[in-house]
Amino acid sequence: MKTVAQYVDFLESKGFQLREDAIGFIHFGKQYTKATDELTNTAIELTLKAQKEFDGSYYISLLEMLVKNKISTRGAAIRFIKERELMAI
Repeated sequence: MKTVAQYVDFLESKGFQLREDAIGFIHFGKQYTKATDELTNTAIELTLKAQKEFDGSYYISLLEMLVKNKISTRGAAIRFIKERELMAI
């Protein structure tokens, strides 16, 4: 599993250039929700898929929802999103 910093580096290697304020917001969201790296990375991934760019408010809302519902893995997060039809993935 990648740390959040490793995941951000991975995204940048694939052409997703995240600005410094977005990276700061990602770390803020992780600390604010006390989310794991896996859940944080999943929220980043799903935010990018749904919004086609990084949207801080969408990311925080998604991360809060996943933490509130005690979702802890990427697979569980994707199942949760599909079951509730929150986005097409």
